[in-house]
Amino acid sequence: MRPPHASTGPADSPASVAPEPSDEALMAALAAGDLPALDVLMLRWQRPLHAFLHRHLLNEADALDLAQETFVRLYRHRENYRPGARFTTWMFQIALNLARDHARKRERRRTDSLEAAPASAVAGLAAAGATPDTAARRSEEVAAVRAAIAALPEELREVLVLFEYEDRTHAEIAEIIGATPKAVETRLYRARDKLRAALARWLKS
Repeated sequence: MRPPHASTGPADSPASVAPEPSDEALMAALAAGDLPALDVLMLRWQRPLHAFLHRHLLNEADALDLAQETFVRLYRHRENYRPGARFTTWMFQIALNLARDHARKRERRRTDSLEAAPASAVAGLAAAGATPDTAARRSEEVAAVRAAIAALPEELREVLVLFEYEDRTHAEIAEIIGATPKAVETRLYRARDKLRAALARWLKS
């Protein structure tokens, strides 16, 4: 027999918490004139977007500038957003177009630094996953990976960054860069092949 004051109704359950609105819902709200939705999108995506641009542009200051410009473009063209379209695809399309334009403008003074290349990149390429035996060797490996990624042609580097760092699918990358999934697959293969060749010294067991 239940205690007289026990209740099994909704009052005893924890207060339900409203789910966070999706990126697509926020973008649709922004397109409809809800300006605070942009603040939420910026809080969610400012750091990932900056990281993407940093890896693509190879320059910290440029990445910061273009991340901000991407959100400016999102706001300016908010009415062009198609309800139901994946927000991240649209955002990365804008960012990548800005990065391409910027890269063309600074092509003559382009450097081959890549501060954000991960230390694990060599191990990811090596079949046996050889590890450095000294701190100096590790530093040399990281520098080699940075240089190898920076030396990739732009069309290969952008696909590699979107797939390996941003976890985009072949289909989404194809939509972002304006190519077919098969072209994405081919570019990824070529990018990895070039990296293996450039890093052959480090990939030896």
